[in-house]
Amino acid sequence: MIEVGNVLVHEDIVNNDFVCNLSKCKGVCCIEGDSGAPLTEAETTILEEIYPKVKPYLTEKGIKAIEEQGKYVVDSDGDLTTTCVDGNKECAYVTWENGITKCGIEKAYEMGDVQWKKPISCHLYPIRATHYPEFDVLHYDRWYICKDACTFGQELKVPVYKFLKDPLIREYGEDWYKQLEITLASQA
Repeated sequence: MIEVGNVLVHEDIVNNDFVCNLSKCKGVCCIEGDSGAPLTEAETTILEEIYPKVKPYLTEKGIKAIEEQGKYVVDSDGDLTTTCVDGNKECAYVTWENGITKCGIEKAYEMGDVQWKKPISCHLYPIRATHYPEFDVLHYDRWYICKDACTFGQELKVPVYKFLKDPLIREYGEDWYKQLEITLASQA
């Protein structure tokens, strides 16, 4: 583990390459899995507030799922997650563009309708954060559906942490990210 401030970064985030390759995977991570995207308590409040502005970007079945289940749910593990349709697979906030998944929240953000891009767990993927009272632990979540992203990252020689620079800065700040780069340079 690499310690940067109060965050422990698993070496896999530094030593593995990754660049999403949506032309190959079609964004299947938004429609597969055991439950929706992990949410923080603060994010559930944001979802409640922005839903009316996000709703026009959502599919009919996504809207139906949200109106029946709520804007977020507690999954079988007791975690807050985005609402899903189709038996806990497809995120209710998913939309489609040219056969590729797109986040309806992110679409509303891009159109200037909301100020929140999307859940940080989605923005950080394939990094998953475990939050403890005194520190966070970041690890690399390997999932077979991302094999094309791993191959593409290797071709481009882009480590996970560099591919996810923007969401890491969003979550931990620019100074934290600079410290991560300094720490990694000193270990090289």
